[in-house]
Order: sequence, then C-alpha cells, then structure tokens
Amino acid sequence: MTPEEARTQFPVLQRYAYLNTGSNGPLSQASIDAMRAELERDLTQGRSGHARMEELFESRERIRGAIAAVLRTSPELVALTDSTTRGCQVVIAGLELGTNDEVVTTDQEHFGLLGPLHASGARVVVTQADESALLAAVTPRTRLIAVSHVLWTTGRRLDLAALRRPDGPPLLVDGAQSAGAIPVDLDSADFYTVSAHKWLCGPDPSGGLFVRDPERLAVALPSAFSPSSHEIDGSFVPKDGARRFDSGWIGGPALAGLEAALGVHPDWRYEGAATTAARCRELLTPHVDVVTPPGQSTLVSFRPSGDPTELVSDLAAAGVIVRELPGHDLVRVSCGWWTSEDDLRRLVDGLRG
Repeated sequence: MTPEEARTQFPVLQRYAYLNTGSNGPLSQASIDAMRAELERDLTQGRSGHARMEELFESRERIRGAIAAVLRTSPELVALTDSTTRGCQVVIAGLELGTNDEVVTTDQEHFGLLGPLHASGARVVVTQADESALLAAVTPRTRLIAVSHVLWTTGRRLDLAALRRPDGPPLLVDGAQSAGAIPVDLDSADFYTVSAHKWLCGPDPSGGLFVRDPERLAVALPSAFSPSSHEIDGSFVPKDGARRFDSGWIGGPALAGLEAALGVHPDWRYEGAATTAARCRELLTPHVDVVTPPGQSTLVSFRPSGDPTELVSDLAAAGVIVRELPGHDLVRVSCGWWTSEDDLRRLVDGLRG
C-alpha cells in the first residue's frame, strides 16, 4: 500500500487537513461500510438469537487478537473495554487502594487517568513529567505508578523502562496517544490501556486493556462478561485470563467497524507517522514556539503568538482541523501515517493568515 493509496481509505481527507487524531481518528470507508452492513442486518434480522450472538462473540475474539497484535502480546492478556478511561478504572479499582496507600503520577495526565486515581481514596502524589522525579516520589507506601506513555499535552514520550523496578510498584500506562501511533513494548508495563477510536481509527466506543498477571488483580468492577459461572448471592468464578476484565457489551456495528479499522493499517505505519511528525515540527518551528521535543511521538504541540481558541477556529474555517488544549495555552497537531505534505503546508499557510 502506497501513501497515496492509504489516504484514499479516509474520505475526510478529501476535504480537510485532518490533524486531530489525538482526539478522534478518521474513519475509513471500510469501517463505515462494515458498520452500515451490520446495521442493515440488525434492521432486517433483529439483534438477537443464538446464531447472531455466536457471531458477535467470535468477532470479539478476533478483535481481542488484533489488539493483542498491536501490543505484541497474547490475546489471553487483553480485555476489551470502551475507552482508556475504563481501563484505568478497572485497574485502579482492582488494586483496592486505601487511605494508607500512595499513587504517583505526573502533572501532565489526562483526567481519564487522574479522575480514577483521585477517586480511589489513595494519596495522589503529583510530580513533573520526568522519570527521575517520578522515581524520587516513590515511598514504601506507593502502590502504583500511573503515567501516559505519550503525554497528551506536549507529545513527549516517557521512558517506561526507566520507571519499572523489579522491587518497585506496578506501572499503569495510559496508552491513549501511543497504541497504534508508535511501537509499543510491554516489557515494563503491568497494565496498558488502549483507546481504539484514536490512532487505531475505530468507532466509539472501543478500547482494550493489557493485564500482565490477571490472577493478581481483583475483579472490582465486574461486568456480565466477567464470570465463567456465578451464584444468586453474587459470588462468581472469574473467566480465565484478562477476559474477566471485559468492561461490557459492544454492539455489532461497532465491532464490525473496529475489526475493519484494524485491517487497514499498513506495515509502514509507524515509520510513516514518525516521518510526518518530524516534518510537521520542521515546518512549524520558524513560525511558532514548538514545545514538543524532537523524535518523540505523533503529536506536535505549539504555543501560538495569539489566542489559541481563535487560531483553531480560523484554521477550521480554512479546512485544517487541529485541537486547542484548554488551560495549557497550546495547540496540538496529530500526525498520522495518512498525513500528507499538503496537509502540513495547509496548516502552515493557515498560521501565516
């Protein structure tokens, strides 16, 4: 698949320089066709029945395997969720944290991680987004280090290997801005969340969760998918592996759209996205204050000279879709393997006015 052929899969690119995958990835024609077919099937044949349910369960397992392939792990260690936030909730609740426990995180985290951390009852220790600062904050009371692999604000990539110690606390990684965007190495992660509607270009809601040792995490937020058997008193025997952490039902159209999305990513996707992000940084640097360090991720954030809200609105009117990061005085550009030189030049032309 050539870059030109890759772009034809996403009709939105015919109209816009779509540079906001960090919020929502572009939907491919294949995904839309698959979802439409499933909706038509549900319309004419109904949404239940033994054969239909078997189809959907088989689809879940194929998707579990496809997400595991993205993470380069075993399907038995992957749960299906609706978002990275849900994955964070599953892990944090399962650790059964209390007021005598501490969790260590950074000052650059999304609320999808911060919210569950603060709701846990544990003391939340916040440091700079720096590996040394995170490790220095660890004490004997620390039960968890929780960070993003790629920071949603600046696009900086944290060194997960530097944060994992054999005798240290487990590491929960928010992979919203990394899974599908950069190669993922799980050697240092105990838990890793996936937001499939971003860089994997799946529909809402869709996501995944890697759990290195499912037996050591409590099923604190059980769903209908958690038990292999249960009693009327609520007691249950969990399913094998990470399937016990599946967070809930995903409808047939969303499953079909996600499966189609996972099938359109070329082998060169990571190299292509990295090259595009580097080119974006190169083109932006003469015109704005780029805060993303070189060689980090597929996000490039910059501080504009004027009002970021107004700039994002003006760019949208010119057919260039980027995102303001409220409270940070930043504008964020998301560079995918489908992003072209023309997309980036439209962005720069929009900055020039």
